[in-house]
This record gives sequence, structure tokens and C-alpha cells, in this order.
Amino acid sequence: MTITTKLDTLHAAVTCNKWMRYFTTFTRLALVAGFLPAGYVKIIGERFTDLHNNQPMGHYLEALHHTGYYYTFIGYAQIFAALLLLIPRTVVLGTLIYLPIILNICLLSLAVRFEGSLLTAPLMVIACIYLLCWHYDRTKYLLPFNTPPSTVLAPDSKFPKWFFAMVLIVFLAVGFTVTHVFNLMPRNTLTDCETQCDDSTNPAACKAFCEEIHNKGMDLDQSLNKYEHSLKK
Repeated sequence: MTITTKLDTLHAAVTCNKWMRYFTTFTRLALVAGFLPAGYVKIIGERFTDLHNNQPMGHYLEALHHTGYYYTFIGYAQIFAALLLLIPRTVVLGTLIYLPIILNICLLSLAVRFEGSLLTAPLMVIACIYLLCWHYDRTKYLLPFNTPPSTVLAPDSKFPKWFFAMVLIVFLAVGFTVTHVFNLMPRNTLTDCETQCDDSTNPAACKAFCEEIHNKGMDLDQSLNKYEHSLKK
């Protein structure tokens, strides 16, 4: 049995399960809900959040807000991708537009340690990849093989407990990883930032870090380097 036949068989077995179809519909709607409000805010020209400009993510969003039609274009792209996801025949196209946008947001969130999307952005990336896999019968033509599906199975009503167990495990794994990967985060406000200091190895250096970020507007990497250096003294 070739890899193409194996993948076709696996895809047919998964997509004929009603619970998997329910999950896929939920995934689509969740992605739509994630982009419609965000895109609308950009289209009407409002700032996306009320983060202080000295906060790392605030720095980026303030600059992005002043890019003019580029900021608006992102909003239209988000709305367009979300609307395509609502239509079954255009889900693949919508996902292909959605994925690079949310992947960029994911990398941005990790780069500036923005807790507002530190969990949701990686999960949305995974959700897009899942939708592309769900529509493997269409997306497989992007791969180096092109064989029409050869196996059709009868509808299946068995609850896929192992699949949903894996969904839960992935959710918990992503949540645990992104909340423990950084020993110090800028947080959204000075007060929130300073809540980390009591458990810090050097509380004074931690509070200085928060002060530099939120009140002095210092670069995140510079502040982190200064903090790490203080721990070595």
C-alpha cells in the first residue's frame, strides 16, 4: 500500500465520523470569531488595544496603528479570511489566507512575550493546520503526489475518544509551555509586572525591570539583559 493510499484511507475514515465533523465546524467558527472583531477594529481605524506605549506589544501596536492603509489592509484581510471560512466551498482558501496572518501574530506574541495572545495564537495556528489536514483531499494536490481518493467508507457515529484526548493534551501542553517558557514577562501593566517580583531571585532587579519597561520605555531585550546580568552578581 502506497503512502497516498494510506493517507486517503485515513482521511476517509476520519472525515466520515460525525463527531469529527462537529469538531471541525467548531474549529472553523472559533477561527472566524477570532478574526472578525480584530479585523473590524482595524478597518474603522481604532487602536487594537489600550496597552501603554512603553509596553513592548504597545510599542509595536502603536507603530502599526500609524502605518495608515497597511493597518486597514490587515483588517480587511482578517475579515476576508474569516468570511471564507464560513463558506464550506471556500474553507481551504480561507485557511490558506488565515494561516500566514495568525502565524505572524503567533511569532510576534512569543517575540515580545505578549500574554494576551500567548496561548490563543499558537492554538489558532494548530487549528489552521488541522483544517488543512481535514481537507486533505484538496490540499494534497499541493504535495509531490496526486492520486484521487480510492476508498469510501460508510458513515461512522463512534465517538473518537482518543482524538479528543489528544486535543485536550495538545491544549494543556501548549498552555503549560507558553506560560512557563519565560521566567520574566513585561505583562500588560506595571502592577501586573511587579506581581512576579516576590518569587524572583532578585526582587529589586525585577521591579527595576518593570519600571524600565512601563515607565521609561526601555527596549525589552535591553531590560532583560540587564536583569539577567543582575542575577549573576
